[in-house]
Amino acid sequence: MDAPVRALHDALTGSQEPPALAVAFSGGRDSTVLLHAAVAAREAGLSAGLRAIHVDHGLHPEAPRWRDHCATFCAELGVPFMALAVAAGPARGESPEAAARVARYRVLADELGSGEWLLTAHHRDDQAETLLLQLLRGSGVAGLAAMPARAPFATGMLVRPLLDIDRTTLAAYAQRHALTWCEDPSNTAVERDRNFLRHEILPRLAARWPAVATCLGRSAAHCAEANGLLDTLAATDLAALLVPGRPAELPVDSLRGLPAPRLRLLLRHWLATLGLPRPGHRMLARIEHEMLDAAVDRNPLVTWPGGEVRRYRDALYARAPIAPSNPAPLAWNPAEALHLPWGCLHAVTVTGSGLAQARLHGQRLTVRRRVGGERLRLPGRRTRPLKKLLQEAGVPPWCRGRLPLVYVGEELAAVADLWVADGFEAADGALGWRLEWRDSDPFWTPGGDVSD
Repeated sequence: MDAPVRALHDALTGSQEPPALAVAFSGGRDSTVLLHAAVAAREAGLSAGLRAIHVDHGLHPEAPRWRDHCATFCAELGVPFMALAVAAGPARGESPEAAARVARYRVLADELGSGEWLLTAHHRDDQAETLLLQLLRGSGVAGLAAMPARAPFATGMLVRPLLDIDRTTLAAYAQRHALTWCEDPSNTAVERDRNFLRHEILPRLAARWPAVATCLGRSAAHCAEANGLLDTLAATDLAALLVPGRPAELPVDSLRGLPAPRLRLLLRHWLATLGLPRPGHRMLARIEHEMLDAAVDRNPLVTWPGGEVRRYRDALYARAPIAPSNPAPLAWNPAEALHLPWGCLHAVTVTGSGLAQARLHGQRLTVRRRVGGERLRLPGRRTRPLKKLLQEAGVPPWCRGRLPLVYVGEELAAVADLWVADGFEAADGALGWRLEWRDSDPFWTPGGDVSD
């Protein structure tokens, strides 16, 4: 059995076998070998379904020809083929290649079926390049672990079955089976860091140390093992600190009691569990110092591409940045849920509380967002600025504009599921609407009774 076929068989058999497989198929030599080997493994008894997915990034004029080549090759192998197109615009400070990679994995995750596994053709030399790149970036243990052979992805797994096979072995397989593939000329451009390592540095290292790729791969495996242990430690610390039901919130006082290395480990793990991109060393240092050392009345903010951490009172909050929006008032019938871009508002019929249904009869209800200057009178109390009420309720400033305000005509009648205004509450025994607000980004949830 050829080495790539055997590697596939070993990676895909055992206690957890996939229901279906999708090969990320660029049309290059490595992914061509992977797809051909997957077909051979299927013929040798692998029972999982198999298909190929090609992603066109639109970055090269030859891309249509590469797509057509992939479709033809799949037809010859009898493998279902899917072509996807993405437009990857790099963010500030991001390279086009990095943006394309992020877009590629995003569209692949969206395309995969339930439980389907994605196979990629990364091999031993790719792993060596990745480790060297991470070293040159000053990465920690997680970065030096490089690419895992298997990791959760979408609703299934991402598997790299060729990580223990070198480029020479894959080239020999392609030649032995007379495979054809596409050559991307950008792979020879040594202006790119990875290509510089591939063409200029690693050959010189291999001339002196022939097993350099194997040894670097072994080091990455050691780092992955150590990182797994560190993740376990961080998960234990995080579980002890998190407030139940508030995964995006960490109490500052508890963080201050941790040694600095353990604190940084915890912060990285916390952000990862929220699905946020890993912040760089400088950003993490800013979170550590600016957040924990801030006075209780300050609201510091640290942002990086795809993530942000804020301090409010005695807690840290983390999330992905959300672009502000201020839509026009929306008409609302409480009998139907109102789905907003940032959450869902619906009402439940209750007795003796909530918005009085009789009071709303024949009235026009609208839902709006704060613009500033709103005032609200709670039952039995004087009229007060809504800003003050939100401050006293502990609603973080950046969350206040997301709360839906319910107006009856031009009167503010309710604020999300926090308060009902005086004159609009249901009397004892009368029918009312109890409002329930579910923010799509649960950055903050009220704790306890906010009416006092």
